Amino acid sequence: MIAADGPDVLIRIKAVPGASRQEIAGPLGNRLKVRVSAPPEGGRANKAVCQLIARALGVKPKQVSIEAGRTSPEKTVRVQDCDVATAEAKL
Repeated sequence: MIAADGPDVLIRIKAVPGASRQEIAGPLGNRLKVRVSAPPEGGRANKAVCQLIARALGVKPKQVSIEAGRTSPEKTVRVQDCDVATAEAKL
């Protein structure tokens, strides 16, 4: 679910757009379930996912990006300059 990639961390998530509230719901198989209220249109859900992960980890939103799965609910998110221990503790 969370893996190191040099100085960065890769987090495998399952995004649920259009949810009634935004939250990190916890593990779902080998992914982290993330609910966002934004619809999956025009990249709005992806942006909301990045902002939610950034807020949870206490990093700047520009440090979080979608590495893979831009058009899929199953995504890989890259967090720059973050370590696995910090990500596991905060998520």
